[in-house]
Amino acid sequence: MQQAFSHIDTWIFDLDNTLYPPQAALFDQIETLMVQYMTETLAIDTKTANALRRDYWVKYGTTLAGLMKHYAIEPEDFMQQVHDINLDHLESDEQLQNRIADLPGRKIIYTNGSRNHAERVCAARGITNAFDEIYGVEDANYIPKPRADAFEMVFEKAKVNAKTSAFFEDEARNLEIPKTWGVTTVHIGAHDDAHYIDFRDTDLSVFLSRLHTAGFRA
Repeated sequence: MQQAFSHIDTWIFDLDNTLYPPQAALFDQIETLMVQYMTETLAIDTKTANALRRDYWVKYGTTLAGLMKHYAIEPEDFMQQVHDINLDHLESDEQLQNRIADLPGRKIIYTNGSRNHAERVCAARGITNAFDEIYGVEDANYIPKPRADAFEMVFEKAKVNAKTSAFFEDEARNLEIPKTWGVTTVHIGAHDDAHYIDFRDTDLSVFLSRLHTAGFRA
């Protein structure tokens, strides 16, 4: 395992359900606010809004991308409203902070959420200082993962060398494009047999612990 990561100098992490456990249920809050935004902005009922929310996420990578395509909504207003969530129950994780900080090279967050959302979550988790840079969906002109052009924009801005990078992500489909470019892919979540996944674990901190135990330290 250590050998598989010995060439890595850039560590890229998704945010939601990757840097905190899914049991925190932050997306339950976000999805509720998405539906509320859609019912108010599009003048549709809750059932229709919820169906559209899910359909757009499947088709376009994010609900926002579908709303921009079909309704030309302003993304900044949408992101501000749907990320206005309560983080009081999100626990600080010093162990995760240390395990990320101990990785050699740059540590980057790349999320389909906003930078502000990522900053708030990291502060609540106590892991802000582990990261060098944060990139949100706005850094890809609101084009979301898994689209190749989204990765191209963010990787160019971050000066990422795909062949010396590892990417940790809970949405398996978001790992396919990076894998074709030579990124070492790690899926965090329920088991997925996709061929473009190199490593799997249900818990990021546990995976990093195994990596460090194998003798891989800064």
